[in-house]
Amino acid sequence: MATQWKDDQPIYLQLKEQIMAMIIDGTLAEGESLPSVRKVAVDYQINPITASKAYADLVNEGLVEKKRGLGMFILEGARKNLLKDEQKKFLTKEWPEIIKRISRLGLDARQLIETAEQNSSN
Repeated sequence: MATQWKDDQPIYLQLKEQIMAMIIDGTLAEGESLPSVRKVAVDYQINPITASKAYADLVNEGLVEKKRGLGMFILEGARKNLLKDEQKKFLTKEWPEIIKRISRLGLDARQLIETAEQNSSN
């Protein structure tokens, strides 16, 4: 997880998004425990309440469960649900803006595919 925080978004949201990205990437697996709130607070020099708030949001979104006396654990299906939500968000919000930009720049599908292929081979 990053130790540099951006000023344009609350730290608890940045922490939450980092954990979500780690679940999607497979860095954190379903069934795996998250580091304790205290450990996160110390490691990333944030207030424990900030870390706790990020974890609470993850619980409220059905991605993590709190096991009394054991800690927080990533729920089965969390990755699948996150991928579904992120794909929907990308296709409905980000992709239309990308399409507009591609059009404004006068690019076509062939150019984009060629560039993607060149970048993936590097």
